[in-house]
Amino acid sequence: MPTPHSLLQLIWLASPALPVGGFSYSEGVEAAVEWAGINSEASATEWLSDQLHLSFARGDLALAAQAITAWRANDAQRIRTLNDWVLHTRESAEFFLQTEQMGRSFVEWLKLHHADTAEVFAGLPATYPVAFAFAASRTEASVQDGCLAFAFGWAENMVAAAVKAVPLGQSAGQRILARLANEIPAAVERAMALGDDERQAFAPLLAVLSARHETQYSRLFRS
Repeated sequence: MPTPHSLLQLIWLASPALPVGGFSYSEGVEAAVEWAGINSEASATEWLSDQLHLSFARGDLALAAQAITAWRANDAQRIRTLNDWVLHTRESAEFFLQTEQMGRSFVEWLKLHHADTAEVFAGLPATYPVAFAFAASRTEASVQDGCLAFAFGWAENMVAAAVKAVPLGQSAGQRILARLANEIPAAVERAMALGDDERQAFAPLLAVLSARHETQYSRLFRS
């Protein structure tokens, strides 16, 4: 079990209030409301559950697990390789800008808490999963607990996006979040078992929706 201090750090890292801009992205949910039939609590729940297992767990979540380990081993080359993978697998301009902006904002926040942040990230345009992994690696929490926090933070932002975009009530949002919270441990376990050759970011419909969102007539979110 994580120590009380590490547990509080993980809760902080997972918080939607973290000033990295996660609240401003829907990761395709807003476009799916218009073009993919998300129009109810049930359809939003199934969409986000599928996104958790088919996209997030097999891509960014698996990478975050590997990056936490690499940060703790001070393996700079491994970190750069993982960071490049994130940049090279963003399937739309919006997704690329999201991970770049959130990573940059996360590093600025980290400078307030770790004196060596500027030195560590010098010359590295950190993506969001890699920056989060650095923060998690500086706690005493296990890799699994770091991934649980990463996944729950993602889920909270996605549910908030669905509540606004569908729209849904707050109680519906909490029911969706409860479903995702129940599924996150299995997603983390699967993500941690993936090797480099098994990690993937192939989600064609999600990429198409993200690209269409770039010119969506009326929108609330940046992706």
